[in-house]
Amino acid sequence: MPASIRRRLVFLILASIALVWTVALVSSFRHAAREVEEWEDARLAEFAQFLVVLNPADLAALAKTHIDARDEYDTNHANSTDDEDPLPRDILLQVRDAGGRILASSPELGSLPGWDARTPAAPGICTLTLGGKLWHAYTLRDNASGRTVRVLEPANTRSDLATGAARRISRPIAFALPILALLVWISIGHSLAPLRMLSNAIRTRDVGKLEPIEMGPTPTEVRPLVDAINQLLARLALSIKRERAFTSDAAHELKTPLAAIKVQAQVALGATDTASQQLAMQRVVQGVDRSAHLAGQLLLLARLDEHDPLPAAPVELDTLARHAIAAKEPNARRKGMQVALIDGEPCEVVAEPLLMGILLDNLIDNAIKYGDAGGRVEVAIRRDTRAVLLTVRDDGPGVTAEDRARLTDRFFRCKGAGAGGSGLGLSIVARIVEYFGAQLTFDAGIGGAGLGAEVAFPAAVKVPARVTSAAQA
Repeated sequence: MPASIRRRLVFLILASIALVWTVALVSSFRHAAREVEEWEDARLAEFAQFLVVLNPADLAALAKTHIDARDEYDTNHANSTDDEDPLPRDILLQVRDAGGRILASSPELGSLPGWDARTPAAPGICTLTLGGKLWHAYTLRDNASGRTVRVLEPANTRSDLATGAARRISRPIAFALPILALLVWISIGHSLAPLRMLSNAIRTRDVGKLEPIEMGPTPTEVRPLVDAINQLLARLALSIKRERAFTSDAAHELKTPLAAIKVQAQVALGATDTASQQLAMQRVVQGVDRSAHLAGQLLLLARLDEHDPLPAAPVELDTLARHAIAAKEPNARRKGMQVALIDGEPCEVVAEPLLMGILLDNLIDNAIKYGDAGGRVEVAIRRDTRAVLLTVRDDGPGVTAEDRARLTDRFFRCKGAGAGGSGLGLSIVARIVEYFGAQLTFDAGIGGAGLGAEVAFPAAVKVPARVTSAAQA
């Protein structure tokens, strides 16, 4: 099959037309052949009826005359023409009276062995094989005169009437197909012009130009393609915008701890006493830890954004929650806070264990970090009719409704937040939630104070089993 759509369409259209014309030609030829056969039978019958009324003298004279069925006459019998049949069409005749005596007979019948033995019992048309040739014979018995008339002619299956019909149909095909091919080629090329315009518009577009393609009125079949390309350009522009914002924010966030590390290193180099040097070096270590944590968070977000495939398996959500609470216990103890699993109903979800652990760690760490000293953090896991619900709440100062809508924005930190952080924790949580097809909502925390985060996992969530080590950071 040609690779070009234009060539393919021309080929299919012409092949379809040729097929239809061929079927029409064969059908017309067969129909014409049947019509010719019926016409020849009718001609024999008319000739036999003519012989019934002739007197014996005229019959004897006619029998000796060479009668060629290929001769055709006009209505005035003035002109004779040959119908151009390739085979002889001589008509032979035999007429008997009521007593069976031969009144007239063509001399050629004597050369056809078995002719007299082939007299049919009933009148009408029949086909005989005489002398190795096929003949059409017609028998007529006239009750008034008592005569029996038999006429024969060769069965010429190549009559010009049938071949003429086939020729009249095939001749236009021979002339029309090349012209039709040219017209179809031009028409299809004109119809495909919008595709060429679209390809030229894309080919000549600057790499940084991501505005929608405007082509004016376009065919219905091309419009979805233009719309799909424009949607792709819009998504690409949004992705580039996000990447640039992410790069800018990441550079800004990394610059702050690096500047602090440099300052503390300079302090350590200039300090003259051991205590000042140790304090400066501790702050250098803290700055390095913060930078490493931020870099790990950035790498994790980048890998999640790339949709790196992760292996999925049934995991016990309550077990993961207990492990996460135990891991964050030292942080909570430093602030005098209590972290408890108040509702640990055994619930299983299909997910990736490492990402689920990161999700729990970030939710609990966020609650401890921004909660009040001496406060509480409650973790609850339960199941309802539609989903498995994970809730983490604290009794801290809470978040305004305006800031609540931006909690999952990258590098966003609430105004007046005393605790430090990169502003990526809840962004990572939101990305993991999206990855597993769950839903994340924020509400008031314990007793209407603080902040509560709820993750609803679909009851039958299924994640394709895939392999990567993306979440190791």
